[in-house]
Amino acid sequence: MEQMELAATYARALYRACGVDRSGGKPLIGIACSWSGLVPGHVHLDELGRQVARGVAEAGATPAPFGTIALCDGICQGAGMHAVLPSREVIAASVELTARAYGFDALVCLASCDKVIPGMLLAAARLDLPTLFVSGGLMAEGVWRGERLVASDVKEAIGRFRRGELGEEELRQIEEAACPGPGVCNMMGTANTMCILLEAAGLSLPGNATILATAGAPGQLNPALLGLARRAGQCIVRALGQGLTFRQVLRQETLYNLVRVVQAIGGSTNAVLHLEALATELGCSLTLEDWDRLGRQTPLLAKFKPASAHTVSDFGKAGGVPALLQALAPLLELDLPTAYGCTLAEVAASAGQLESGGILRTLAEPLAPEGGIAVLYGNLAPGGAVVKKSGISPAMLRHTGPARVFDREEDVRQCLLGGRVGPGDVLVVRYEGPRGGPGMRELSLPAAILVGMGLGDSVAMITDGRFSGATRGPCIGHICPEAAVGGPIAAVRDGDLIEIDIPARKLNVRLSEEELQARLAQWRPPSRQAPAGFLRLYAREVGPASEGAPLR
Repeated sequence: MEQMELAATYARALYRACGVDRSGGKPLIGIACSWSGLVPGHVHLDELGRQVARGVAEAGATPAPFGTIALCDGICQGAGMHAVLPSREVIAASVELTARAYGFDALVCLASCDKVIPGMLLAAARLDLPTLFVSGGLMAEGVWRGERLVASDVKEAIGRFRRGELGEEELRQIEEAACPGPGVCNMMGTANTMCILLEAAGLSLPGNATILATAGAPGQLNPALLGLARRAGQCIVRALGQGLTFRQVLRQETLYNLVRVVQAIGGSTNAVLHLEALATELGCSLTLEDWDRLGRQTPLLAKFKPASAHTVSDFGKAGGVPALLQALAPLLELDLPTAYGCTLAEVAASAGQLESGGILRTLAEPLAPEGGIAVLYGNLAPGGAVVKKSGISPAMLRHTGPARVFDREEDVRQCLLGGRVGPGDVLVVRYEGPRGGPGMRELSLPAAILVGMGLGDSVAMITDGRFSGATRGPCIGHICPEAAVGGPIAAVRDGDLIEIDIPARKLNVRLSEEELQARLAQWRPPSRQAPAGFLRLYAREVGPASEGAPLR
């Protein structure tokens, strides 16, 4: 018996204890499953993982399932939000290290939500194995008094309650109705943006991003989704046989395609962070300048809750991602392979003809001539800032108002709920960047409360933190440099006039350069320190938001 064969004897014995037979030398397919009982988009991924494993076995390979963490942005608000963006790096490392340790031949990643898909994408870029993704399908819409509800409606209902528009019982009814079961929150937040990007990149099977998670009896998983997961297990074995690796599918041209997709659907500003971090892992180039350049060239073809009355389920009924690729075809590079064998051009060709004036528009009749995300610069954001302009009313595309300065999210939230914000104000929330937070917290709840209180047409919010993909209203995030490293936002004082001009891509404080520099010369960082453990390491090593907030 050869030495290598002898060395494998011990491993085979231990595999047998796990119920895995490695005696036949079949390919070993890692199945990274981010099941969690605490994340709506992930509570059912264990069953999808079993279907993937079934498909892998049917195709003649050995399934190797393992787990990683998942956090819910909506649940982990407030103090918990410090951990959410950093979890992307933990997920990436856990998938990467497991795959390296076990020597997987290929990989299937099961994930649905905001930082989990990006974390697994980073791992896939490092590993460069044949890789396919399965996302968990859409949460069914809720219904209240004939009105369709999604998760973001709950946040805005809090503001409506504070405004006196809703009573306590009505707020409770909305809370109970909005999220009826498992799946991805049925709005254009970060989770759905990332699921759509997976499919648009050819990394998940056609239809995966817009399929419903449940069907039939309440909570019963959709048989079509289970079948899709099983087919994914079969497809990854075929991809292994073809030698089709992750970096052959996701390349520079793909990244530009994905930026255009985000711009066309009014997708999440968090996608800016995640795609830039992914580009770095791939050794490709993707900058804020690219985002704005491509956004100016790409019309807005669709808007979804909370920026319109349409849900992502409606997008699926209108043809979903294949129809979007077809609509954008003149602007995309579609002669690219998918992870399951055909080309993106073939996926686009499979869509039916677009309905004129429908939910998904054509290039000839867009909702707006430019895409949903803009990048702003100025003396407040010399390194750039990001805004989802497709969610802003025309009246607030240009705004000048006095600063109301807050050094953490909790303070601005209390100010809003206490009714101490007036029309015209610009709420400045700082020390919430990647390093200063730490963790670049998402200010989605204050932003939604602001809109729910009827202030979305008169009050702006700017921050070195970030916003939910489902945020609407004049909310500008990712301001660079952040306050914690002495960025200009650290020098702003109550009453300073803030000038916002989104069409001109400008974000300024009305101060002379001399005054601004004099204030910064006197600035000292706050004394607060990140808690011991991973967050302290993260705060020390994380890069700026303008580069995707990567760990260096």
